[in-house]
Amino acid sequence: MSDAHTHAPPDFDAAFRAKFRELLEWRRDVREFRIDPISDGMFERLVEIACLAPSVGLSQPWRFVLVDDPDRREAVRRSFEACNQEALQCQRGERAMLYARLKLAGLNQAPVQFAVYADQETEQGHLLGRRTMPETLMYSAVAAVQTMWLAAQIEGLGLGWVSIINPEAVDAALLVPESWRFVGYFCLGYPAHPDDVPALQRAGWEHRHDFSEFITRR
Repeated sequence: MSDAHTHAPPDFDAAFRAKFRELLEWRRDVREFRIDPISDGMFERLVEIACLAPSVGLSQPWRFVLVDDPDRREAVRRSFEACNQEALQCQRGERAMLYARLKLAGLNQAPVQFAVYADQETEQGHLLGRRTMPETLMYSAVAAVQTMWLAAQIEGLGLGWVSIINPEAVDAALLVPESWRFVGYFCLGYPAHPDDVPALQRAGWEHRHDFSEFITRR
């Protein structure tokens, strides 16, 4: 029996595949932003696209918290500075000097800041696929972030993930429900210096390995 909602898949030709790879190559974890505001409704459009991401059991556990309040932003910035100082103390020698020079957050310039959470008690999906692996709710939220990251790049925007931060401090600043588990804090805006090479690679901190090194055969 035919399904009235079935549509023929689109033809992703060679030109599209090449552009898609180019999109992935230019998607960067941005740390330096211009202060220009993004257009009205852009954040909402990016969230709408992010919600097309896969989720376990169609649970859609992602929750986006847009942070506009200056005091809440300041609380997040203080947490980053404290955690960043602690991280610096863990480095030694030349690595410590290199770490101190790294630009690791765009909290002072990015016009848009938001946090992403995964609702651990969502009833949507009726627990399908997560009884044995409840962490798939977090994986689903991360998939939404990646989807949003690519959508932002298409719009000429950059996204920066601030991971040097205390999740409990962010939770307290944003007053989120106890069932929400912190995924990440993000900066969004126009990149000050667009580049297709990772900033940490340009700074000499690390380099990308060839994909073949990550394949194990059994």
